[in-house]
Amino acid sequence: MTASVPPEKMHAISHDTRSIVDEVLDYARRRAVYENVPLDKPLTPRDLSRLASGSISADGIGARRAIALFENVLAPACVTTDHPAYLSFIPSAPTKAAIAFDLVVSASSVYGGSWMEGSGAVFAENEVLHWLAAEFGLPQGAGGVFMQGGTIGNLSALVTARDVARRRNRDLGRPDPGRWAVVGSAEAHSSIASAAAVMDVDVVDVPTGDDGRLHGDAVARALDEHGDAVFAVVATGGTTNFGIVDDIASVADAVKERGVWLHIDGAYGLAAMLVDRMRPVFAGVEKADSLIVDPHKWLFAPFDACALIYRDPDQALLAHTQKAEYLDTLTGGADWNPSDLGIQLTRRARGLPLWFSLATHGTDEYRSAIEHGIDLAREIADEIERRPGLSLVRDPQLSVVVFRREGWSLADYAAWSDQLLEEQLGFVVPSSHRGEPVLRFAIVSPLTTFELLTSILDTLA
Repeated sequence: MTASVPPEKMHAISHDTRSIVDEVLDYARRRAVYENVPLDKPLTPRDLSRLASGSISADGIGARRAIALFENVLAPACVTTDHPAYLSFIPSAPTKAAIAFDLVVSASSVYGGSWMEGSGAVFAENEVLHWLAAEFGLPQGAGGVFMQGGTIGNLSALVTARDVARRRNRDLGRPDPGRWAVVGSAEAHSSIASAAAVMDVDVVDVPTGDDGRLHGDAVARALDEHGDAVFAVVATGGTTNFGIVDDIASVADAVKERGVWLHIDGAYGLAAMLVDRMRPVFAGVEKADSLIVDPHKWLFAPFDACALIYRDPDQALLAHTQKAEYLDTLTGGADWNPSDLGIQLTRRARGLPLWFSLATHGTDEYRSAIEHGIDLAREIADEIERRPGLSLVRDPQLSVVVFRREGWSLADYAAWSDQLLEEQLGFVVPSSHRGEPVLRFAIVSPLTTFELLTSILDTLA
């Protein structure tokens, strides 16, 4: 027979539970303030099975052994995304303030889905969302919700857009098309195609110009060809691979002339609008019906957070508010419930770490930190152009620098990348452009320096 364990044991305040909390907080403190966190690298399944198996057992292994296992085996098998030399994909670089407050969010057990249960947290999140909306030129009354990530944010926005198109058709007494379609750039993020697959709608890929940007004339042709089947157009405010911003102003003109919903996927790059000299690059964002920006990318918040903002949040309420008897007390009033603005009902108050960091440091420090990445990208791009055997694939627009080592194959890049990580010099994985293997620096962390980047370039000689 299984020994009887009092059900309150895990939750009661006792010496044991206090020591568990102390063990966890001690490690969290070491990790949060550690100035020279290793870059680290993945281990094989075989190695992890050998080193880490057996932690789940009937009696448990205790907090001290569990923390030691994580700190000494599991954590070093995870590449450190906030390391200054993590330059692949789009890095993370949360402030110490945001990291610390993320612990408070978890410790507080705040439910962030409704005003009734989390009004204080929702109010603070809305302070951030309203500030961002104003920075992006959206009118007063714009607002939204912090979601898990850009993929969920894009999906929620497109669901709202389709709902608006359906309601318009009902009001006009016309049938819906046999197949709905969303128009986007051939360079749009993969999450757009993923959202379309979930929604069972078609994707119309519009080719970009020679500059890699989506332009309004090409969008206009696609809209005229596909007619009322198109319920939304997606423009990108900073592509992941190149950091390219579409010609949003001309796209917005083409879209608005035809009465179609405009969504801006600015998951990575839209944060650059906080830098005054970059605002002209994003002209037209103020005409968006919805947009996203991911604070866990270039707004220095921890994973995971996407700010989804609507020009008219009431449109999202109609699309997303869930109906159920047990929810009547929440949905029957006029309160601002974040869960009514996206597809997630249960949600963490994931905007609070960003709120605390902004409140602590002020917005000017954020602007300076973002500008650092833009300036550093330009500086290292010029250095690449000066070095024999290296060349830019395209001039950087934001903080992504794509370049090549002349004469190298994909196998050469992969071997170099593996060795770079093995020696803990950097995490830079190959990418591709029009079938050509290339390298890219994605610069987000204010701790990334010109000297660090040139030391990586030196290994390509």
